[in-house]
Amino acid sequence: MPKAIIIYATRTGNTQIIAEAIQEGMKQSGVEALLKKVAWVEVSELAGVDAVILGAPTYYHDLIESMKTFLFAMESVDLRGKIGAAFGSYGWSGESVGMMNDTMKHIFGMAVIEPGFKFVGRPSGSSLEDCKEFGKEIVERIKEL
Repeated sequence: MPKAIIIYATRTGNTQIIAEAIQEGMKQSGVEALLKKVAWVEVSELAGVDAVILGAPTYYHDLIESMKTFLFAMESVDLRGKIGAAFGSYGWSGESVGMMNDTMKHIFGMAVIEPGFKFVGRPSGSSLEDCKEFGKEIVERIKEL
């Protein structure tokens, strides 16, 4: 069975809600998706997965520090050719998704699903279905490998 890991950072809980919905969409499509807060994940956990999905909010036009630190740590793992995807929430600018995508694509050599998934504010109701659909899109890419 294909495996993925969803790693997220959050300030207000919005990105966690998106992460949980993406995980649900992936599980519905038959992929084991481990969900971890960035503070509780070891980079060694990335070695045995087919896809790495990163989520972080944009905070003052930038990634929050915990995800930046984790991106540096990810350099110690060979991720070349694995599926990468990014998501995040924001209030007014939304740059974090592009930053994570660029790092996964250009630094780690991953097959990145672009443009990723961005959400303004707190998802609920039908917008949670959009998050699940993004999870299902990731699964389709994994199955193409």
